[in-house]
Parts: sequence; C-alpha cells; structure tokens
Amino acid sequence: MDSRRLLRTFATALGTAGLLVSGCSGSSAPSASATGSAVAEELEPYYGQKLRWRDCGVEGFQCATMKAPLDYAKPDGGDVKLAVSRKKATGPGKRIGSLLVNPGGPGGSAVGYLQGYAAIGYPAPVRARYDIVAVDPRGVARSEPVTCLTGKEMDAYTQVDQTPDDKGEIDALSKAFDTFANGCEKRSGKVLPHVSTVETARDMDILRALLGDEKLHYVGASYGTFLGATYADLFPARVGRLVLDGAMDPSLPAIDINRDQTAGFEAAFQSFAADCVKQADCPLGTTNTSDAATELKKLFTDLDSAPVKTGETRQLTESLATTGVIAAMYDEAAWPQLREAIAGAQRGDGSGLLAMADSYYEREPSGKYSNLMFANAAVNCLDLAPAFADPSAAEKALPDFEKASPVFGRGFAWAALNCGSWPVEATGTPRRTEAAGAAPIVVVGTTRDPATPYKWAEALADQLSSGTLLTYEGDGHTAYGRGSDCVDTAINTYLLEGTPPKNGKKCS
Repeated sequence: MDSRRLLRTFATALGTAGLLVSGCSGSSAPSASATGSAVAEELEPYYGQKLRWRDCGVEGFQCATMKAPLDYAKPDGGDVKLAVSRKKATGPGKRIGSLLVNPGGPGGSAVGYLQGYAAIGYPAPVRARYDIVAVDPRGVARSEPVTCLTGKEMDAYTQVDQTPDDKGEIDALSKAFDTFANGCEKRSGKVLPHVSTVETARDMDILRALLGDEKLHYVGASYGTFLGATYADLFPARVGRLVLDGAMDPSLPAIDINRDQTAGFEAAFQSFAADCVKQADCPLGTTNTSDAATELKKLFTDLDSAPVKTGETRQLTESLATTGVIAAMYDEAAWPQLREAIAGAQRGDGSGLLAMADSYYEREPSGKYSNLMFANAAVNCLDLAPAFADPSAAEKALPDFEKASPVFGRGFAWAALNCGSWPVEATGTPRRTEAAGAAPIVVVGTTRDPATPYKWAEALADQLSSGTLLTYEGDGHTAYGRGSDCVDTAINTYLLEGTPPKNGKKCS
C-alpha cells in the first residue's frame, strides 16, 4: 500500500503519532477584542492571552501552548494547557485565514495529523491560502493526555475475549472494563470530567480568537464532524467554511451509534469479500461472499480456541485478529494487505494481523501505546450515557447486533459495554444539531463508510439549518483526499471561494 495513503487512512480514522514539541521563538496573535467577538467577562483572560510561537523541531511548523478553563462552569478553577501547531500559508494568492483540522477518533492527535498529513497532503491551492492549524483536544496526545493503563496492562486488555461464551468469560470481560475505567480515574481523575466535546468546541473558539480570525474555517473528519457540528451549534455566527467529512449523527443514543457502526463494518466487509473472491490469492475462497464470511468466522473461532504464534511473545488471539480485520475496513487500499495477513493466520503465522491491530491501537514496537484508546473512551463515555449498563443488557441486545453483522455483531455488542462502569457520569445527551443562522456547512458522506455510515451524513445535513450534502459513492472511511477529483474539486472550491456544492451532489 502507498505509505502516504496508509498514513492518511489511519490519521483520519484514528489519529497519528506526532513529534514532540521542542525549540523556542516568540510571536503573538490579536486578542478576542480584535476579532469583534463578544465574550463573557470571566473568559476574557483566556480570549486575551497571546500565543507564543516556537519552532517545533519539524521543518516548516510552529508550535504554541494555549490555556483554557478546566471547567467552563468555574473558569477561575484552574486551566488546561493545549498544544497548538501551524504551518503558515505558502502562497501564492491572498491568505484567507486559518484552517483548523481535526482527524477524529475521538482521541486522534490533531497536531500529529497536521504535521504528518494535512499540512503537506492537502491540495496545494488550499495550503497556499490558509495557515493550516491544529490543536490537540483536551485529554489527547500533547494536551494533558488521559492515561489509563501501562503498556503491559494494555497488551493484556487488547487480548481479552470480546465474544464471551460463558459466565466466566463474561466476568473476565467485565473485569477488564472495570480495570480500564479504574485506571483512568486513578491516573487522570482531574481531567476526566472535563474532556467532553462541548468543552473542546469551546476551546476551539478561544483558539479562533487567538489566531485573529472572525470566523472559524474547519475541516473535521469522522468524530471531527461531531466536534465541528457542536461548534456550529454553540457559535453559529462564528461559522466560516466548515467541512464535515464522514459525518456523525448527534441525535443518536450510544446504542444506536454502536449498532449502526456494526452494520457499517458488515457492509464494508461485504465489499471486501466481493472483491476478495475475485482474486487468485483470496484466503476466504473464490466463490461467493457468504462463503467468505463463513471462512472468516471459522478463523475467528479457531483463534478463540487456539491463538497462533506471531514471532513475539504475544500470540494472535481472536480479539486481536478481529481488530486487525476491522482496521483494514477503513480503506480499500488495505485489502491486499488484509488478504495476505488472513492467509498467514490460517497457516499459523499471526504477525500480519497483529501488525494491523497494533496500527489501529497505535502501539509502538517497544510496547508503548499512544493515549488514543484512553482518550477515545474518556470522551465517548462523557458525551453519552452508556449503551449498556451491565452484561445482561448487552446479552439481550446480541440478536440485534448479530443481525446487523453476522461476522462482527457479537464483538461489537460486548464492546459497547465499556462505558457501563465509567467513573464519571455522562454530561452529554443525544440532540438534534441545527446551528441556526450559520453560514453554509458542507457535510460529506461515503455510501459504504464502515465507521460513519452514510445515513448519518444524510441525517446531519438534514438537521443543520445550512447543511449541504456531498455524497461519495464508494468504499472506505471519509472522502476528501481519497482520489475522487469530483469530491476534492467541490471541497476545494468551497474552501477557496466560499461556494458550497449543490445540495445532493454525488461523486464517485
């Protein structure tokens, strides 16, 4: 697979590992008053702070640290420090402003995504006229990251059986979720109640002001669409040009989100299987997709009984193999690699699927994990009440999840139990997001997107008072920069000229 595309795929879906900030040189940005934005008196110190830009140690990039209230309800109760990075507009052409980017997750490092892809991989005309900017959300990567488990503890956690067959295995899974949650509370109890999407959206408005922009221009992917839509709903008058790619539906409760994603990954697997059975090297047979699903389930069952070697101390378990397969569903360019990895596992070599699972979890060869999965749980469990409060609720939902996906349903249902024992009560609720009065917002949906099903994009575009839907008819997660000239031209035109595509425009 092309290395740049692989980087972009995992960056959008899961965040990328970035470089540490180092070096120092100073400059400043206008205060909030310079942008004409009215702010509450107690927040003026935050809107009035100055960003002191310094060298990042990465050529072409500058970095800074901004402060935001730990608790917006008590702005005098302490700060969180957030890592910011930018690459200034290259020209030619008149600079439009700053373009904030977020790769999703939640938990993906926006700074890592900026430095690893967006500021070098976005179309040249966009980079010419915007400063491309990112801030790691509170609790993520360089911004007071949530920490829950050690590397060895995380290794054990990722290998726990997520398709339990008896009470003992159900208890073991529940214990693993408890251990994870308790670890987060023990290591990150101060920030854990304050990593909600609403709080991060409010941080973005402070950054907008510090950058000297009257309006926020933004490209958000996957969960980044939920963040962008939340911003628009909070600050509709400050919406500039917003692209929400791979959209989420803010009106859904957690159980519906999990069930819809289950169906999304099943649809993605069906596309993979339909392609696989046409290939001479397909390890799942060469007849039909039904047989391919049967063969994959057989592999999972075999691994449940007898994990296979990987060339290191960890073996390939059913849970790790499932994660490896899921990782490849984000981008059809990963399908050849997946075929090879499945074939290897069938021969008793689990190294290929393990490597794909490690990429998904952002595990380094040293055994160190990024905080992606810690932040992911922290944000999700704070934003919405848990899908299931206890194992019995998950068991009752198994038929619906298995109907949504015969291949992945059981695992997805049990995985949705992870917020059941979360130590902090959820502060968010499902709600329609209208952003009344906002400028036109472009919502992008991919018809066979596994992680953010297409119907979510339809729903968000319908909810937003100024939403316009751009459809990519294809496979994979998100659409911008994935090879469709039609999609890229429509988004580039919007970002550069302010003209959104016609609502309902379709690309392939």
